[in-house]
Amino acid sequence: MFNARKLSTLNALESSVHNYIIKNINAVIYMTIRELADNCGVSTATVLRFCKKMDFKGYSELKASMKLHLNKNSTLLIPHGAEEILTFFKSIRNDEFDEMINQAAQYIRDAERVFFAGAGSSGTLGRYGARFFSNVGKFSNHIDDPYYPVSTDMVQSSVAIVLSVSGETPEILKLARQFVIHKCKVISITCNPDSTLAKLSDFIVPYHVSRILIESEYDITTQVPVIFILESIGRKLVVNNLSDMSRGVTFL
Repeated sequence: MFNARKLSTLNALESSVHNYIIKNINAVIYMTIRELADNCGVSTATVLRFCKKMDFKGYSELKASMKLHLNKNSTLLIPHGAEEILTFFKSIRNDEFDEMINQAAQYIRDAERVFFAGAGSSGTLGRYGARFFSNVGKFSNHIDDPYYPVSTDMVQSSVAIVLSVSGETPEILKLARQFVIHKCKVISITCNPDSTLAKLSDFIVPYHVSRILIESEYDITTQVPVIFILESIGRKLVVNNLSDMSRGVTFL
């Protein structure tokens, strides 16, 4: 994907950007320039210098080239071991992620009911999320039927947490649109922050891992980040409730 002659002109920091991209290309195509820089341990200026030396006008053009490369490459590279998961946890060790969890918890705390929606493995995690949230005192339901009838009375003062790796599953988008039509707040947890689902949502919790499809159909993308995000939000709800109770607020 990169010209060998041009690679020879890179300094040590720029080479670290190249090495990270090669090892994590499936995740990098969804990262912002700041996220890539933080994961490489360099500045955004270093990333931009790397782009310039590789003859790209900017970071957006670099990502577009990487996506094109992945589409043309028929070889399936399946990450194994702990490296990908460790990369994810490294990427969320910051105040920005903590604030994102805080905001998601605030949406949910103010709701009377929570609905989880997803299909396939995301549907399984939706069922887990509903049970986990119920365990921490926030009554939740799981919907795994994309044609489930949604009404205004049903979702009044509610939040829908919609799970989708791609954010483009037609059946899940149909359900998400029903939530939006009936004035239900939508939180999406997705690997693709530029997806249709993300655009439909009131709030997005994105995560970055390599998306892996078998025969262009069967998704075996790791769901460890989703579990961590759900549990982090649930635990934040507990902390917020205890904090309010300590100030004399009683939750009914």
